[in-house]
Amino acid sequence: MAKFLLIYHGGGMPETPEEGEKAMAAWGEWYQGMGDAVVDPGAPVGKSHTVSADGHVENGGANPVSGYTVLSCDSYEEACAHAAKNPMVKDGSGLVEVAEMMEM
Repeated sequence: MAKFLLIYHGGGMPETPEEGEKAMAAWGEWYQGMGDAVVDPGAPVGKSHTVSADGHVENGGANPVSGYTVLSCDSYEEACAHAAKNPMVKDGSGLVEVAEMMEM
């Protein structure tokens, strides 16, 4: 089994407590549906910064990261199938990037 990093882009924060409860329930259901594939449920992240040879950009660049999760799956297809069921992918508020983690 390989490990896959799911990198979240977008999503945003709920504006009301009710929206927050609904979002947390959707994420909990998604995590529960993946079962043992979840190695590290990860976390949302704060404001991102991009650092390059040209300088430091405080807005995270063109597509800032908003969180991550680590999964253990048999294939990219399996990892992408899990990502497709992510709540923010389903509601159109964000995207999930899937990358295989290389053993060093």
